[in-house]
Amino acid sequence: MATIIGIAGSLRRGSYNAALLRAAAELAPPGTAVEIASLAGIPLYDGDAESEHGIPPAVTELKDRIASAGGLLLATPEYNSSIPGVLKNAIDWLSRPPKDVFGVFGEKPVALIGATPGMGGTRLAQAAWLPVLRTLGARAWSGRQLYVAGAGKVFDPDGRLVDEKVRALLSELMAGFAKFIGG
Repeated sequence: MATIIGIAGSLRRGSYNAALLRAAAELAPPGTAVEIASLAGIPLYDGDAESEHGIPPAVTELKDRIASAGGLLLATPEYNSSIPGVLKNAIDWLSRPPKDVFGVFGEKPVALIGATPGMGGTRLAQAAWLPVLRTLGARAWSGRQLYVAGAGKVFDPDGRLVDEKVRALLSELMAGFAKFIGG
């Protein structure tokens, strides 16, 4: 069974990106499991803290999970036309120390999805992630793309994906990504 680690780039309880990630896990094809990871417990990156205390346990645990997974699925919000700081901070920690980068991200298949209440979707955030992923040595999947706009109408109040068109697109994306990683 292929395992994909999914990370939502928002800490908000009612995050549309966390809801999108849950829907992606639900729609993963047979033989593929999406395990949703949390950014909780990951502090702001501080080189002095790293030197004094090492890598935080929450970071080490997430690094191990990503390293052993077949792929990584990032559900990214778009903040001010770019990537969210909380997710970028986590990726910065996950790339420490530099000798660990290839073991965590090297040749790792990564797919990007995102949802926003705005009309533009998350195109700019997803595009902004590409140089970061390239620098880490990851293999960004360029198959089906999903930029969910108007997220308040796509999810019900309980965070369930209720838009059938988005659901179909997400299902296609998950099938394609699973095939890309060999699942």
